Amino acid sequence: MVAGVLLHFTSLRKMKTGYGADIRELLAEAENERMHLMFFIEIAKPNWLERWLVLIAQFTFSIFYLVLYLVDNRTAHKMVAYFEEEAVVSYTEYLELVESGAMENVAAPQLAIDYYGMNANAKLADLIKHVRADEQHHSEVNHRYAAGGSQATQPDDNDTFDKPNKIAEV
Repeated sequence: MVAGVLLHFTSLRKMKTGYGADIRELLAEAENERMHLMFFIEIAKPNWLERWLVLIAQFTFSIFYLVLYLVDNRTAHKMVAYFEEEAVVSYTEYLELVESGAMENVAAPQLAIDYYGMNANAKLADLIKHVRADEQHHSEVNHRYAAGGSQATQPDDNDTFDKPNKIAEV
């Protein structure tokens, strides 16, 4: 979200439209991460203390990331890419626990079923596979931005304002 908003302001400041695809991609990444949180909130049902801890972590990380992004945006993207790689590892371990029976393979929340278009009988293991694939994609996107690449450098015409926002399918 921070990267998308800062790129939005860069576009306004430079009065150039060539950033649209990148802004949409970064905001779609943020929206996808928000949905992951919503899925697991429905499963875990955190208490008020746990919810406050999430808020404090979000605030702290947002301020840190904002400062880092302003200092060196490539380093900020590289850091997030590594976080996403670690998330892939963590979700793989989580999936192993669920598939081994060490954790219950509960029903996937309806929100996740609708979001991913999963079978109505989808389970937690199915959800974890989708989220893990998303995290792998987020890692690739952030590595590309860290390397200086962007959607704008790709040979396509995604930078038009009359096209709807597209969220990558898993």
